[in-house]
Amino acid sequence: MNIAVLGAGAWGTALAIAFAAAHRVRLWSWDAAQGEEMSRLRANPRYLPGAALPSELEVTSDLSRAVADADLLLVATPLAGLRPSLLSLKDLGAVSAARPIPLLWACKGLEAGSGKLPHQIVAEELGTAYPCGALSGPSFADEVARQQPTAITLASLDAELAAELARQLHTPRLRIYAHDDVVGVEVGGAVKNVLAIATGIADGLNLGLNARAALVTRGLAEIARLGEALGGRRETFMGLAGMGDLILTCTGDLSRNRRVGLGLGQGKTLSQILGELGHVAEGVSTAREVAQLARQRDIDMPITLAVDAVLHHDLPAAEAVEQLLARDPKAERD
Repeated sequence: MNIAVLGAGAWGTALAIAFAAAHRVRLWSWDAAQGEEMSRLRANPRYLPGAALPSELEVTSDLSRAVADADLLLVATPLAGLRPSLLSLKDLGAVSAARPIPLLWACKGLEAGSGKLPHQIVAEELGTAYPCGALSGPSFADEVARQQPTAITLASLDAELAAELARQLHTPRLRIYAHDDVVGVEVGGAVKNVLAIATGIADGLNLGLNARAALVTRGLAEIARLGEALGGRRETFMGLAGMGDLILTCTGDLSRNRRVGLGLGQGKTLSQILGELGHVAEGVSTAREVAQLARQRDIDMPITLAVDAVLHHDLPAAEAVEQLLARDPKAERD
């Protein structure tokens, strides 16, 4: 299969490396200088240092070259790049009703300003019948690139498409499970980043492992409440794209969102943290959109609202924790 991976950040590069062993892969970078550097060094020192690019993996900054003869398009940009990528593909004539090349996205979050999930963005730009799906689950790019065992989810409203693409992309080291709950998979992938910031704050304040476990568990309840309200299924949040991704992102030191929270808990400013990070932390913008959705739909998401208040409304991290601890007791099922 010919695969065009659009986005040469850490995750796009890792997926390109993983799939290049069994498929013909072209990796597209919007930055011509970065693309040339990657081709010359056979590495991505900016976003994925230490990972060698296979000789058979082609890197290009020419989008038309990247998608030429593609059997699958995989958008691996940050979420902010999803809609522009779709528009560029449409302008090239690479995607259309007459040329429905299957498309997957590996970005997580809610679109800033609109609050839309990725599948809603794709539906707006390509139509609801376009063959497409989401790739999500517990996965650090560095470990995927180093071929450490990883399991993720491929979700599509077309169950047959999900099963076929999962079969073709599945490798012994990157296990891919088909799913048909796109909303549930996307909500799990989006909100876990917000909760990773919360657990990072708790760890930065040295609140202990008990507090971390409580935040992860109650955070999963928040994911499920929002997901079900948007049309997802509760059992999805017990799987890879829900609980699995949440546990990894909240506890793994490679998590950018967790590192944002750690910095906030240690008294650093958000601008300072993001400057040091050098990568996009999707939970920062997603927190605002999820908080707004929770208010609009009257969904109880106190941890998410607290994170939003710390990030965007100047609430001190320690004070946010005190407010959460001061909440009235309630039944766990609520």
